[in-house]
Amino acid sequence: MVRPSEFAPATNLKAVYCDFDRYDIRPDDAKTLDGNAAWLKANSSNLVLIEGHCDERGTNEYNLALGEKRAKAAMNYLVAQGVQASRITIISYGKERPMCTEKTEACWAQNRRDNFLTKTR
Repeated sequence: MVRPSEFAPATNLKAVYCDFDRYDIRPDDAKTLDGNAAWLKANSSNLVLIEGHCDERGTNEYNLALGEKRAKAAMNYLVAQGVQASRITIISYGKERPMCTEKTEACWAQNRRDNFLTKTR
């Protein structure tokens, strides 16, 4: 069983962001994920946890499901780039862990993200 508390932020893995109510990978974020995939392939002893996050709008249930779709989209992208699926775990926090708490579009945009954490196996 994977314990999220065992994972730590990795400075070499960059977050990706999503548009409102979307979970598809945007072109600029695809470039970020390409870099994440390259690092993960070069560091094959690392496992990765992808955290899906949402902004505060929407119900808890909706945001948990959307956060999971966001994390799964990032995972599928990394797998397509050659990262082994068995090294990746996803979790959704929905709107429970915001980066920013102001009620502005700029703030909400920071919260619609996938974070990447790692641990050595």
